[in-house]
Amino acid sequence: MSTEPVKPSLENTTHVHFVGVGGIGVSALARLFLQEGKKVSGSDRAPSDITSALEAEGVTFFPSQVGENITGDIDLVVYTEAMPHDHEELVAAREKGIVCINYFTALGMVANEYYLIAIAGSHGKTTTTAMLIDIFEDAGLDPSAVVGSLRARTKSNYRAGKSKYFIAEACEYKRDFLSLNPDMLIITNIEYEHVDYYKDLADVQSAFRELALRVPEDGYVVVNRNDENVLPVIEGLAATVIDYQKSMSPLRVLKVPGMHNQMNAAAAIAAAAQVGIRPEDAERSVKAFSGTWRRFEYKGEVQGAKVYDDYGHHPTEVAVTIKGARELYPDRKLVLVFQSHTYTRTATLFDDFVHALLLADEVFILPIYAAREENVHGVSHTQMVDAVNAAGGSAYACTTADEVVTRLKNEATDHDLILVMGAGDVTQVATQLMV
Repeated sequence: MSTEPVKPSLENTTHVHFVGVGGIGVSALARLFLQEGKKVSGSDRAPSDITSALEAEGVTFFPSQVGENITGDIDLVVYTEAMPHDHEELVAAREKGIVCINYFTALGMVANEYYLIAIAGSHGKTTTTAMLIDIFEDAGLDPSAVVGSLRARTKSNYRAGKSKYFIAEACEYKRDFLSLNPDMLIITNIEYEHVDYYKDLADVQSAFRELALRVPEDGYVVVNRNDENVLPVIEGLAATVIDYQKSMSPLRVLKVPGMHNQMNAAAAIAAAAQVGIRPEDAERSVKAFSGTWRRFEYKGEVQGAKVYDDYGHHPTEVAVTIKGARELYPDRKLVLVFQSHTYTRTATLFDDFVHALLLADEVFILPIYAAREENVHGVSHTQMVDAVNAAGGSAYACTTADEVVTRLKNEATDHDLILVMGAGDVTQVATQLMV
C-alpha cells in the first residue's frame, strides 16, 4: 500500500497521471477516471495495444518515463506496485507537491463508494470477476467493474455502469486489496503465492483474514468450505459465509475448459444469488462465457497446430491449465512454451514447477522473467530444464522467443496443441506464431 500521508479529494481532482498506464489494472482505472470527465495522462516504457487503445479513447500517452512528463496541472499521480519509489516521475511529482498513491488506493477511493463486490484469491480471480460481470450485465444490473484482463465480450478491462454495484478484482500482493471495503467478498482459493512478499502460507492467510473482516455483518463472504487453506480466514466472521461448492453442477458445460473454471463459475453463480439473480439465469451467462485475454486464449493455428496463450505463472495454474487443455484436446500432443516469473517464485516453488511441467508432452523453457528482482537465488531456466528431463520429461532450453517460434513453425503438426504460458514477455511467442 502507499505510504503517502495525504489523500486527495477526487471531486477536486481534474488531471490524473498514471505511471505504468499500459498495465492491465492501471489502464482500467485510467478508463474509469476518463469516464468521469477527468483529464488523464500516463506513461509506460513503450507503446502497446493497450496504450494505443487508451490514446484513441482520449488519454495522453508518453512512451518514455521521465520527469518532464509531470506537468504542473496534474493533481494526482497513480502508480503500480512494480514502480520503485525513487522512479523519476514519482520523484518529480513529489517535488511539485503532487500526491502519489498506488493503484489499489486509487481504486478503493472510487469503488468503496458503491456496493462493492471484490473477487480475491490466489488463482481464478480474473475469470471469476469476468464471469460475474457478464452475469450482472445479462441480468440488467448495469455494474461498474474493473478486471485484470480484457473481457472477450467487450475487449475492455473496464465497464462503466449506472447502478449501485461495483465489481472489482482484488489482488493480495503486498496486501494491496486492503484498500477495499467490500460489501461482498469472493475468495476463490488460497495458496502460498507472491513469495517475494509473504513469508509463508499463514502470512498469506492473515492478509485474506484482514480483508474478510472488513465485510460488514449484513454482507457476504463466498468461499469453498472444502478448501482447508480458507477455513482459518472465515472463522467467526460477522458476515454471512456462503459455500460456493453448493453451486457446483456436474452437468454444466462451459466454453472454458477445466475443473478450475467449473469452480470459478460456481463462485460467480453463488455470489450473484445473494443480490437476487436466479441461479438458472446466472448459469446461462457462465455457459456463454468466452473467456478473457491471456486466460487460455485461442490465438489460431500454425501448421495445423492449435495455439493458446495463457497468463498462468504459479505451479497450480500451470497444472490446471494443462489438465483443462487435455480435456478439450485429449488426442493432441501438448507442447508447452513456458517462462517462469520472478527468481524468488521460481526458486521457492521450483519442485512444484517441475511436477507441473511434467504434465506436458514437450516443454520449451525460456529464461526467467525478472520483473522487479535481482537473481540473488542463482536459479535459472536451464536448471528447470535439467530437472524436468531428470524426472523423465522432455524439456528444451531456449534463449529467445524468436528461437522458439522458428522451431515450432518448422516442427509443428496438426496433431499438436501449443500452449504458451507465463506472466512475462513469453506472450510474444503466441503473437509471432500467428505472423
